[in-house]
Amino acid sequence: MDHPRPASATLRLPAPRLQAPVCLGFSGGLDSSVLLHALAADAQQQARGLRAVHVHHGLHADADAWATHCQRTCEAMGIGLLIVRVQVEHDTGDGPEGAARRARHRAFAEALSPGEILATAHHRDDQAETFLLRALRASGPDGLAAMRPWRAFAGGWQWRPLLDTPRAHLLSHARQHALDWIEDPGNQRLDFDRNFLRHQVMPLLRQRWPHADDAFARSAALCRDAGELLDAGDAEALAQVRTADPAALRADVLAALPATRRARVLRRWVQENALPPLPALGVARIESDLLNASADACAEFAWQGTVVRRWRDLLHVERQRDALPRGWHAGWDGSAPLALPDGGVLALDGGSLFDVALRVGTREGGERITLPGRTHSHALKDVLQAQGIPPWERRQLPLLWTADGALWAAGDLVLSADCDAWLRRHEASLRWQRG
Repeated sequence: MDHPRPASATLRLPAPRLQAPVCLGFSGGLDSSVLLHALAADAQQQARGLRAVHVHHGLHADADAWATHCQRTCEAMGIGLLIVRVQVEHDTGDGPEGAARRARHRAFAEALSPGEILATAHHRDDQAETFLLRALRASGPDGLAAMRPWRAFAGGWQWRPLLDTPRAHLLSHARQHALDWIEDPGNQRLDFDRNFLRHQVMPLLRQRWPHADDAFARSAALCRDAGELLDAGDAEALAQVRTADPAALRADVLAALPATRRARVLRRWVQENALPPLPALGVARIESDLLNASADACAEFAWQGTVVRRWRDLLHVERQRDALPRGWHAGWDGSAPLALPDGGVLALDGGSLFDVALRVGTREGGERITLPGRTHSHALKDVLQAQGIPPWERRQLPLLWTADGALWAAGDLVLSADCDAWLRRHEASLRWQRG
């Protein structure tokens, strides 16, 4: 088993890769209290603008007291603290641990300034637990790589300077310097997977294999090395299947890749679009339901508010968006952007007010529009299909009508002859921003 360092030992942090301000994710527990103490003792970190952020989950009766403790601790060390209150969503399917973690990550992302470094106090024991948890979930090399010391995060970086440090060393440091920290009773609940590993499984493993934590952490590092080698091939394969739209892939080229490479390319594609990780079930469903779908089908797979769709010869990925409510309509004179009920916006840029009375509404079916340079009207459905507008985007499309019932425009995708002429005369443009 690991033993605390002697009382004279000093915790030394590795130098960060970047000389940028550090924002510490500060829970007030042992680990983050030690990291705060070590960072606060570094004059260079203080000079760059060291600060901390505490996420108030509101899940425990003592949550307010914990926030007060964090405030007092930071004040005593001369560190500014931001306290962020969050609402933990319990219906996401992630369980209480995952839901709290997701809310915390959102809060950190919103609090972090561009280029700033978020420091978190994950240590070697956490790394060993993460490796085991992911092995139990049948993760591949990327998952088994567990936590990385550095990663891009929310326009900045996440830094885990304690990842090679055993928790016993942190406890020794805290006692040596008489630090005061919070003991969250939730950390003792064995119905949480990580707590069960920490309190039941890992002590038993250490009895037989004293260096189990180090071995698991080393295995994670080896998986990380292997993953980096695979990444180069993934990037090359993804480049082959990409289109000009980063959220679309060519289905036929993707299907021609080896199955193992195809799965990695799909995960990388979703990740690069800043969407929730594609689950293992998602890879199998895309293989069976989307890549084998007929060209005129609109097959899809959805997870965590995200959806991959097959339409024609492409796969499209995006966050799920609501269609405009059927029958909705509103008057609009162009003087200010019009907020749409699905979260989208319709705006008139660079021009004066409309001198025609316009009504904005939803598609009902059967609409016809006279295009620029044409003397007869066309079915809007046919025009949208000819332009390659996917069916799910058509459901969100706001239509602009004149007082006499003529279709003036379909968002900024299809303009009538009259609309096009008016915009040219006034050197203006329509802009439709999807919700």
